[in-house]
Parts: sequence; structure tokens; C-alpha cells
Amino acid sequence: MPDYASILKQYWGYDSFRGIQEDIIRSIGQGHDTLGLMPTGGGKSITFQVPALAQEGLCLVITPLIALMKDQVQNLKQRGIRALAIYSGMSKQEILVTLENAIFGNYKFLYISPERLATDIFRVKLAKMKISMITVDESHCISQWGYDFRPAYLKIAEVRHMLPGVPVLALTATATPEVVKDIQKRLEFREENVFRMSFERTNLAYVVRRTDNKPKELLHILQRMPGSAIIYVRNRRRTKEVTEFLTKQGITADFYHAGLDDATKDIRQQRWQKGESRVMVATNAFGMGIDKPDVRLVIHIDLPDSLEAYFQEAGRAGRDGQKAYAIILYNKSDKTTLHKRISDTFPEKDYILDVYEHLQYYYQMAMGDGQGCVREFDIEDFCRKFKYFPVPVDSALKILTQAGYIEYTDEQDNASRLLFTIGREELYKLHNLGETTDRLIQTVLRSYTGLFTDYTFINEDFLAICTNLTRQQVYESLIKLAKLRIVSYIPRKKIPYIIYTRERMDTSQMRITPDIYEERKARYERRIQAMVEYVEEDLICRSRMLLRYFGEKNEHNCGLCDTCIQRTRTTRTPAPVLQAEDVYQALSGEPLTPAELEEKLNADKDLISELLHQLANDNRINTQNGMLQIRK
Repeated sequence: MPDYASILKQYWGYDSFRGIQEDIIRSIGQGHDTLGLMPTGGGKSITFQVPALAQEGLCLVITPLIALMKDQVQNLKQRGIRALAIYSGMSKQEILVTLENAIFGNYKFLYISPERLATDIFRVKLAKMKISMITVDESHCISQWGYDFRPAYLKIAEVRHMLPGVPVLALTATATPEVVKDIQKRLEFREENVFRMSFERTNLAYVVRRTDNKPKELLHILQRMPGSAIIYVRNRRRTKEVTEFLTKQGITADFYHAGLDDATKDIRQQRWQKGESRVMVATNAFGMGIDKPDVRLVIHIDLPDSLEAYFQEAGRAGRDGQKAYAIILYNKSDKTTLHKRISDTFPEKDYILDVYEHLQYYYQMAMGDGQGCVREFDIEDFCRKFKYFPVPVDSALKILTQAGYIEYTDEQDNASRLLFTIGREELYKLHNLGETTDRLIQTVLRSYTGLFTDYTFINEDFLAICTNLTRQQVYESLIKLAKLRIVSYIPRKKIPYIIYTRERMDTSQMRITPDIYEERKARYERRIQAMVEYVEEDLICRSRMLLRYFGEKNEHNCGLCDTCIQRTRTTRTPAPVLQAEDVYQALSGEPLTPAELEEKLNADKDLISELLHQLANDNRINTQNGMLQIRK
């Protein structure tokens, strides 16, 4: 057997594995199809990175999380491990270069979004790659029973047929029992093989706080409880509003959502991770791949759509094993808001078909045309032209994606990329490019590596500072070099895409089947109901409720959540009523001042005073020099 512990020590510096990590590693290392269920913070990435390094070939990692993909590739490179990534928004040339490197470049990991699996270029190049194992991250996305189904995941089984004998490792932090079975079926496991890590978090107190004034309650919690915090809200606008409110109250805070550019996200994330800002106010775009162990509070101001989403976000608190809190602020209007999301997430079928029809007018797509076309999509512009609201349009496009008519990618923030298309020696022979351009080239070569073999992310603002040029001058110089065919330059772009997976169809011939619409809507409604029941329950242990939802039996209460604490208070044996004899016994040792007596008895001041009068009337005690004492 490979020495997995040595690999762990060499690249990560750890002396031993955690939980079920080693069991999963040995299973996939022996060629068994494997499903690993590990809660957020359980160390999933180790379970495929270590076995992949222990064998020859390339590990194909399929994940829908582009931000996580970029972070992991960067982290692997920093550890001296060669890794690549392909995702929506890359140019055809970039994809081609990356795939060629995956074949010939002695890389160990190729990260790819599931939507890329079906493309002809990928499948042609895949046949030439030496794949050692396939990792499917967020594997619950393959199940239509899951809360985040993505049809592109269904293509993974086809990829498996192209790679006979190559084992698959599926990983997820949130899967109900029916989803666990469905994952293995959809990925065509040769036999069922599941490793489960308990989802119980013994240091995490789950709390639901009912309040009609959420800002006031939020402030009260943050002032009472020290430590780093994440506050989750529903939309981008709210992130800014809550941050401004906290800042005015003297609490350091930043906000984070998918609409920010990469540089801003990185700065704010680093500031929060270093403790320079205490609170991160965010949408659900924040948290994936963030490894900050000392988060003491995760607070939800708005309710998530499901217990799966809540459990994953709440689990970002207390990863260091110390006491932490996952708190929901809840009022009656939240229930109405949550139920409204059903109609927003599943608009009427006629509405969905209208959106599809207007999409053709938007792109001026003729009947029968379109297959394979990729178009940038500005949802605000589309809604303005056809008088729609963005939220149901976004949902309609996702349902059309699931039905197989288009592929709609979420907004991607792709940093600028650069590749030298001529060799280093050729570059040094060039003259007359101008002082500004020469200075820029020298700075680029000093600042970044791998520019002659692969597209490299660059930052024009950073280059402007280093060269004493303006950002516009940097941009114009790079465009000039691109026109001279010295570099391939792809400026930063942040926009969603519509990809036509088939030709434009007449809406009368389109069919949105029950498994895409009615069945998924019914499951969504059940998840909403489970979320509502969780926040409205005030008798059952919250940890037990969550564990039961994910199919884990647990016979004991956590003792930490608000329902457990309330039960302890109501069942506690009431303290015995203070009697005159108790006061007399307290004074039997030595004289005491009234204040000392109160502290010793820890009882109501008025009651003690009344009992002292009683004892004095009975001639059993007296006062001398301000001291209470037993009468001799």
C-alpha cells in the first residue's frame, strides 16, 4: 500500500488523518467506487488529493464551484503540485492550451465544471489523458432528489464509460438517505460503498431567536458574544445595508457577494480571516473553501431555502472545536417570504416558455438555428426590454437548462489572463515596441510565472502600480501586444452566458416534464416546510432534528441549543424557600455585615430583611458596630 501518511506530511505538514479521511483514501486507492459523507470542515479535499498524488496519472475533479476550483488550484500550486482548471467563460484557445497541458504537461489535477464534460473538444482530448481517478465534488447535485440538482452532472456516467476501470470518488456535505442511494445509482457504482462521518457538532449551539426587531437583536448578540462572525442575508442589497448599520454601531464589518470583482473579494476575505474586520455580511456566495477555524457566530437574518443549505452554512462556525453558535433570527413574516420563493423558483410553465421565446427575439435567433452558440447574457437588459422581473426569469432559465434546451451559467467573474504566443528567445529579439511596452513586459515577466506554457491570471491594477503607468495605459499596451500576436490577452469579464445545447424550437413542441417541474417543485415545497418546522419547533433538540433529517439516529439531546436550555430551566428543581433558621445558621460562624449575609445566602434582599426582623423580634440576633451576630 502507498505511504499516504508520508504524502500528507510532505505536502500538508499534518502528522495524521482526521475522522474517516484515511478510510476513504484507502478505499479509492484500492480502486473501489466510493462515496464520502463529510460535514463542512471535515477535510474533503485531502481524501482525493492524497491518493491522486500516490499514483501515476491525472485526477479529474468535477465541481460546480468555480471560486473553490480557482482556490484549490492556487493552493495546490503553492504546495508545489501541478494543477489546472477549465470552467465557463474561458476562451476556446485557453481551453485548448489547458487540455494540451493536461495531456503532455505532467499535471496531477484537472478541475472542470460539469457543463464542460459534454463538449466535443473535451471528450477528444480526454481520450488521450492518463486518468487515475475521478472525483465528483458536491455530488448531491447529481440527484434530482437533492436540493441543488444540476443536469450537467448526469453526463458523468457517460465520461465513466470512456474511462473503463477508473474509480470514482463522490463527496458531499449534505445528503439525505434517498440522495445517498441516488448518487451511487447515477454514478453507476459497481457496488454500494459509503463512508459516513457523523454530522453531529458537539461544540455548536443551534439557536432560533424570535424577534420583531432583527437589527436590534443582531446588535445585542454581537455585543454580548465576542469573536469572529458571519452574517448570512438573502440578497446583495442587504449585505451592504447590514454592513453600514454595524459600522455605525462601531463593529468592524465587510460585505461579500457574487457581484463583487475578484480583487475586492480577496481583500475583504483576507481582512476578515486576519481578524482586521470582525464580521462578514454575505450571501450564500461566501464560505465555500474558506478555512477559518475560529468563527464563533454564524447568524442567519433571512431563512435559507432548505435545511441542507442551512446546515452547510451553520457548520462554518466553531471548526476549532471550541464553543460556537449558529443563530437564526426569525419573525412571522419570514414564513410568508419563504413560501413566496416557491412561485419565484417555479414560475408557471407558460411563463417559462414565454421567456424562452423572448430569448430568441433578444438574440435574433432563427428557427432551427443556434445549436452550439454561446451568447453573453445581461439579465437586467433582457428584463428591461421584455418587462420581466429578474428573479423568476433566472428561475425560468435554470428550468430550461434542466429540461435540456439551453445551458445558463451563473454570473462568472473571470480575471484577466495572459499567455505569450511567442517563445522567450523570440521575445528578447524584439525591438521598437516603445519604452512603456518594454517596461510592462519586463514587469509582467518578473511578476508572473508559466506565461509561455499556460494562461496566467494577471491584475492590471497591480501592474499599473509596479510600472508607474495608469490602468488604461497597461490595458492599451496589452491590446497592442495582442494585435502584434506577441501575447494572447483576455481582459477581465463578468457576465453570465447562455449556451444553446440544441437548435431553437417552436414552444408548441417543447415539453417540460414532471421530473423537471412538478416533482422537483413538490420536493422544494417539502424542503421549505422542513425549514419552517425547524424554526417554529420549541420542544425538540435542534441538533437531533438536523441529524434526523440527514438520516442519522441520535438518542441524546445536545444540551446546547435553545430548546435544550429552555427544557433545563423548566425542569430544574426549584430552589427551597429561605427560612429564618437558614439566616440564623448563616450567622452561627462569625458576625457578618448585611451585604456579606446577602452574598452568602444569594437570596432576595427584601426576604432576608424580613427574616432578620423576625429573628430580632424573637431576641435571637442583634447588631453591634454594623455587624449582625447571634445573641449570646
